[in-house]
Amino acid sequence: MTERGKRMLKHTLRRSRQLSAESIAKNLQTLCGIQISTTTMSRELHGMGFNG
Repeated sequence: MTERGKRMLKHTLRRSRQLSAESIAKNLQTLCGIQISTTTMSRELHGMGFNG
């Protein structure tokens, strides 16, 4: 995942922490065209310190 993708992921989570992994992945795809699986996204989030 690129640095831009990581920034967009953090931004999306700051706006709404109640989103599911699937909705976050769809949101990233519509915002900046990033194709990401929910497994990869969960791994990235865990690496950033977001747990749960």
